[in-house]
Amino acid sequence: MKLSSLHLMLQSALLSTIIVAAGVQAQDYPAVIQKLQQQGVEVIDSFDAPGGMTGFVGELRGRSLAFYLTPDGDHVIVGTLMDKAGNNLSQASIQDLIMGPKLEKAWSQLDESHWVRDGDKNADLIIYTFTDPNCPYCHRFRQQAEPWINAGKVQLRHIMVGILAEDSLTKAATILGSEKPEAALAEHQNSFEQGGIAVDRKRVSAAHLEVKANNRLMQELGLQATPSTLYRDENGSVKMVQGLPNPQALKRMMGPRP
Repeated sequence: MKLSSLHLMLQSALLSTIIVAAGVQAQDYPAVIQKLQQQGVEVIDSFDAPGGMTGFVGELRGRSLAFYLTPDGDHVIVGTLMDKAGNNLSQASIQDLIMGPKLEKAWSQLDESHWVRDGDKNADLIIYTFTDPNCPYCHRFRQQAEPWINAGKVQLRHIMVGILAEDSLTKAATILGSEKPEAALAEHQNSFEQGGIAVDRKRVSAAHLEVKANNRLMQELGLQATPSTLYRDENGSVKMVQGLPNPQALKRMMGPRP
């Protein structure tokens, strides 16, 4: 390649870089939004909001939030926006623009995590739930789900974690490290009121790293409670319930009771 040709290519590349940079500057947010960015808010997306406002969704230290730029462009409102019917519009925006894509991405991570199948392997509905062996709400959730599991309609995949008590990790690893994890999980469920499965150090040695990996996954997803449960709704969208589902959430998750 001749030197003159190389020089022209470098000039062209430099010009393209300047044009792109100018475009980024032209799309800078108003000063009041930039102030939020300086305080650590990551702006993820924007949308049209009621009252002539522009809505934004973002994250601050892993927490999702919505905020609204007033029509004058000089003020921002951070918090919950509700309509006259009492609908939480902020939460809907966070779900659509932040949580929806995040949970969709998480679904494949759940499939690759270390879980124990509970129910018919051919069940149409697969539900992932983070389960700590010492969690009474996890135990109650399994009791609630039993009619659907026994009917072959639901397969629960328990992602075993150890976070609640000193022996949570060793109990979880005993279940995961068993030659028959499904049977070990059932043994634990049946003896939960008496303290659950007895810790087996050989099994713990085989599976403690898998439990630690599940703990990290739970933390990376920003989940704060067990059970934390993810499922696909009737439209195929990934949804999440943290804590023990109420009857309405259970029906949305699993369908009508068999």
